[in-house]
Amino acid sequence: MRDDATVYLMYHELELPGRPLCQPEPGYVRYVVQEANFCEQMEWLQSVGRRGISVSQALEGKVSGGVAITFDDGCETDLTVAAPILREANFGATFYITVEFLGRPGYMTRSQVRELSDAEFEIGCHSMTHPYLTDLDDAGLHREIVESKEQLEEITGRPVHHFSCPGGRWSSRVAEFARRAGYRSVATSRIGTNGPAADAFQLARIAVMRGLSIRGFADLCSGRGLWQKQLRDSLQNKAHQLLGNTAYDRLRSLLLGRGV
Repeated sequence: MRDDATVYLMYHELELPGRPLCQPEPGYVRYVVQEANFCEQMEWLQSVGRRGISVSQALEGKVSGGVAITFDDGCETDLTVAAPILREANFGATFYITVEFLGRPGYMTRSQVRELSDAEFEIGCHSMTHPYLTDLDDAGLHREIVESKEQLEEITGRPVHHFSCPGGRWSSRVAEFARRAGYRSVATSRIGTNGPAADAFQLARIAVMRGLSIRGFADLCSGRGLWQKQLRDSLQNKAHQLLGNTAYDRLRSLLLGRGV
């Protein structure tokens, strides 16, 4: 990894012992990191002199050794688990919120999103209803990208500058909608690092998966071994294009359910 490149980590829900997860499906659970593992990961960053930062801080490029910490969906554990650990470490982060998830079991309420924002954590947008944006017409994109931004700004009383694509489904059309809506960046699930010349409307991120060892986490943060993940990602993208989103998801769910 280049010295001036930044790794953007992508988290979802954090798991607490005895607390039901927001979703039970195997495809979801594999992205759920246990609280103890998240705490260990943040402690490791501190121990090697790295700092967790928000997307805005990463794009400004003023924090040496920064690792961008991002969360998708708006789970309640963003506020109750992640925020205290990050605050203790003096780390920043960006929490991408799916507006219509708010108030559902396991997800934050609107007042909790405001509380997270008031605690000086950055709030980004993860759409209105979490659809695959590449399947939508212009009216659908307006609702998911523009109207969701307006609602989050009303909730927090602050501007929302950053957007992340549900399921990583990105296109130049999606990026242009976001640009016109006034966002400053669009995060994808494309695997890689982001240098100073990276397109802010097609940011790469690396998902932190369940059961990742601390050695594996160190590799992610240094950008080591990403070519293997990039190859797998390329094959998955080809499968998306060949099968379409719906058929691909059905096949993926079947394989994960069988433990493949």
